[in-house]
Amino acid sequence: MGEVMLALGRTLANLKDGKVWLYVLVPALFSLLLSIGLAIWALGAVVQQMMDYPPMTLLVGWGLVWLAHLLAYLGGWLAIFAVAYLSASLLAAIVIMPLLLKHLSATEYRDVAAMGKDSFVAAAANSVLASVLFVIGWIVTIPLWLIPGFSLLMPLLLMGWLNRRTFAYDALSMHATAGEWQAIRQGQKTPLFMLGLTMALLAHVPLIGLLVPALAALSFVHYGLEALRRSRGGAVVTIEGERV
Repeated sequence: MGEVMLALGRTLANLKDGKVWLYVLVPALFSLLLSIGLAIWALGAVVQQMMDYPPMTLLVGWGLVWLAHLLAYLGGWLAIFAVAYLSASLLAAIVIMPLLLKHLSATEYRDVAAMGKDSFVAAAANSVLASVLFVIGWIVTIPLWLIPGFSLLMPLLLMGWLNRRTFAYDALSMHATAGEWQAIRQGQKTPLFMLGLTMALLAHVPLIGLLVPALAALSFVHYGLEALRRSRGGAVVTIEGERV
């Protein structure tokens, strides 16, 4: 957990930088506007749809109409939250992540050479695939949400996985070779997931949650580049376009 705490600490330290704040606020504003729009235009329809299916119909049949409506609205807000977070995460991964990488590579990680393919298409495809798998996982696990406690646990696990799956690869696509990425991915599965889960927990904190997609991208950049620096056993620098 030491590496995770180091990444989180550096992420917080970066918030003293006005440029980093700009990168963080763009997905946050997008997520906020999207949430408001969905609440106005889609929440009522989602609640109505949920009222037509179990367990809401069962609760209505038992005379617990108020509880059915409460659970339906809770489910509707969770769906809106998931869509807004997913959309903001895509924006952070595809647009904000390259900007953060460029900024940190020129400041805190100048000694870590860019030895990867730096494929925007590959990074974007990874983010889109992760989003599709996240939606499938969300739908498939809906029955589990009826088990007490799982309605809180499943979103955290799914969002933790989404953060790791999306940002871990994108953070290293520019700097790590294919072999280095595989070594980090296989050797540090647990801390990478724990970092993703930590950001998922923060995503459920009011107001702070709006900042999480970009903060997650930033924290995974710190974790990934520091892990790469250590795996290389020291500095690997680039001089006049040649790696040494």
